[in-house]
Amino acid sequence: MPKINVYVPDELADAIKAASLPVSAICQRALEQSVRRVSAIRAMTLDDVADLQLSQFTERMRTVIRLGIARSSGADAVGTEHLLHGMLSEGSNLALQVLRAMEIDPLLVERALAAHLPAAEGPRAKQFSGPAANALELTVTEALALGHNYVGCEHLLLGLLSEPAGIAGDVLREVGVDLRSARKTVVAALTGYVHLRAQAGMDPIVAAIRQELKPVIERIERLENRPDA
Repeated sequence: MPKINVYVPDELADAIKAASLPVSAICQRALEQSVRRVSAIRAMTLDDVADLQLSQFTERMRTVIRLGIARSSGADAVGTEHLLHGMLSEGSNLALQVLRAMEIDPLLVERALAAHLPAAEGPRAKQFSGPAANALELTVTEALALGHNYVGCEHLLLGLLSEPAGIAGDVLREVGVDLRSARKTVVAALTGYVHLRAQAGMDPIVAAIRQELKPVIERIERLENRPDA
């Protein structure tokens, strides 16, 4: 049977050994699930989205993709710019909250994106562009890397930023969004920065996480303390 090396942090390796976990069986199971999810993305068609066949996608994520497809009228394919348009148009997803926590106004992103979206005229596109398909695959990869069993709009934001050839990533970077900061902010949002801030007597691992998220927490606190908040 072929071998695949899996590298983990020293602290996690020690914890795995202490718990006597069946590493091979756990990794095989996790990899099987990952392969199925990524393969589903690669094989995805627009009809799959319309028929809601992607069960790991949240309802908001599906709505975002539907909105992106609808905006692709007249285009050769549904591009990353259409997916970003769907995210902005949905209006209430976590990705937008992440942008605000990074002090990026979604309206600023929308204005920057408008230059790349001609008037929607004609039939809708029938397939995803190469960069859009890659971005969706990267979206699933981001969710898996964070240990999540669902794919949400916050993961899509990271997927769009990870895709180097997509218009959406260019637009996001143009307005000041970078992948590393966005990923930190997503982690902070999902973990619950209030809980992290309130912890006392934490172990070194949690302390390191808190230190990593400190700049993000400070930004969120500044937003909360604004007079118009």
